[in-house]
Amino acid sequence: MILTRDEARHIGRALASVSRIARRIVVVDSGSTDDTIRIARAAGARVLRHPWTNYATQLNWALDQLPPETGWVLRLDADEIVTPPLAHEIARQLPLQSPDTDGIYVSRRMTFMGRPIRWGGVFPVRVLRLFRHGRGRCEARWMDEHVLVSGPTGDFGGEILDDNRNTLGWWTDKHNAYAAREVVDLLNLEHRFLAHETIAGLQRGRPSGVKRWIKEHLYARLPGGWRAGAYFLYRYVVRLGFLDGREGAAFHVLQGFWYRYLVDAKLYQVRRHMRETGADAPTAIAEVLGIRVLD
Repeated sequence: MILTRDEARHIGRALASVSRIARRIVVVDSGSTDDTIRIARAAGARVLRHPWTNYATQLNWALDQLPPETGWVLRLDADEIVTPPLAHEIARQLPLQSPDTDGIYVSRRMTFMGRPIRWGGVFPVRVLRLFRHGRGRCEARWMDEHVLVSGPTGDFGGEILDDNRNTLGWWTDKHNAYAAREVVDLLNLEHRFLAHETIAGLQRGRPSGVKRWIKEHLYARLPGGWRAGAYFLYRYVVRLGFLDGREGAAFHVLQGFWYRYLVDAKLYQVRRHMRETGADAPTAIAEVLGIRVLD
């Protein structure tokens, strides 16, 4: 299952990477104006269309459209590929899983400006991307969402590779929007205007669950702005991010500091608006960030 919007540059590559292991490929598009839909259909994918709210809402809607006899679901982003070793592992090992197994963790790596990011303590990250239909749902979040399962999980050694080929301007635009969405989740931790789901509770024993717990219970309580600098120094110096070269330096500065500082700046802006106007959090989010979190 792949969610898309204007992914003509990537979608053919993603579909080719799963063509030998997927019995059915479903692409859920939210308004592409390029050749995404044509390419997907030409590759044999079933294309559905649904307006965008956020990733979690879109993925859960897509899951509800699958036929009841669906077995395993692989969640894949359009700019990701399933590497051949992982494809081979899925083909050989997935049919051997216990009926009680709800999901499978795999590793995810990424490239930035064409260079693999190997340092900084961020990759590879273990993610639950394979899960039985009907036993996995995406947690209700606006950012950094994960699939939740309640039963036993397994592990595969193969990797998914995130290799986005868009420009740096596209990347910064995307992360500007991500920052606003992350503010929604941070304010929801304080004000609970939306249902709160988190892998920090159900999957605390997993690295992703531990990371989420640290983010929600430790990082979120540190002073805004300062925490972005501390996180960057941890990644770039302590975890040797400087070894990723010039492209890696750009990644760690932009994703490890600029993005995190942008989140804090937007959070400050919304909080100040709440103090000055008396607006509640959902109203302030709509007025400052342009995101309507409540119908």
